Amino acid sequence: MTIEELLQTPYWIIDILPSQVPAGSPGQYFAVEKYFLEEHLSAIKQKHLNLILKLNCYRDISIDEETEVNPSPARIAGEMMERYLYFMVGDAMILSEPDDTHLTVFHPDEALLELIRTLAAGEGLYVWQPE
Repeated sequence: MTIEELLQTPYWIIDILPSQVPAGSPGQYFAVEKYFLEEHLSAIKQKHLNLILKLNCYRDISIDEETEVNPSPARIAGEMMERYLYFMVGDAMILSEPDDTHLTVFHPDEALLELIRTLAAGEGLYVWQPE
């Protein structure tokens, strides 16, 4: 599948929160999100990087639609902090945005999703599907 096709498939969120915050929630989601983006984004991105690198121990990964499989950890880290990246993992894709507190997983099979859940939990992250 192409990136455009994968973007149209069911997806899951790897996030710092355990579920989607409902519209009209009495809390202060936007203020908290802004705080995390301004004060803790580098720590959150490190968790994202850790998850991707650990996943790469179990699965082949390529960046975007490149033919190079399993780029160096240093390359993954450098590019992940600078730009939007599409990590291709078999028939699935993980979108990483440099200025966001979550990753998005498109079209994972059950085995990959379970592995991602386990790795995310080890990083203090949660995996959920938006409503």
